Amino acid sequence: MPRHRLSKGREMSSKDEKNLGQVVDKIAGMDEPQRGLMQRVHDVIMDAAPGLKPRIWYGMPAYARSAGSPALLTLRNDERLNLSVTEKAPLRPAGGPDGTLMPAAWYFETIDADTEKRVAEIVRSVLD
Repeated sequence: MPRHRLSKGREMSSKDEKNLGQVVDKIAGMDEPQRGLMQRVHDVIMDAAPGLKPRIWYGMPAYARSAGSPALLTLRNDERLNLSVTEKAPLRPAGGPDGTLMPAAWYFETIDADTEKRVAEIVRSVLD
């Protein structure tokens, strides 16, 4: 399969590049301010885990280990913006006051440096 170089020096197959284009187009079709927020979260995900492959999963931007594997993370644009970890990712009990509950979704309305840092931590945690 031919390889294509995207910006930021990433190598991607033509299938991965097509899938990335679909995710970028999906985000570009959103209204502001959601579009800007989703684009920023997409960038944080790609920077935190350059090996994840973006693609559309059930109509949402999603990220998986490969084009043929299940999505580990999704971005959802409903009444609120949402970053979710799918059941295909390793989930661990939260501990502390949350006991055996396993955090799997986070809503956001804005993106600041602390939120970007936490999103990057969540993204890296699905790769463990």
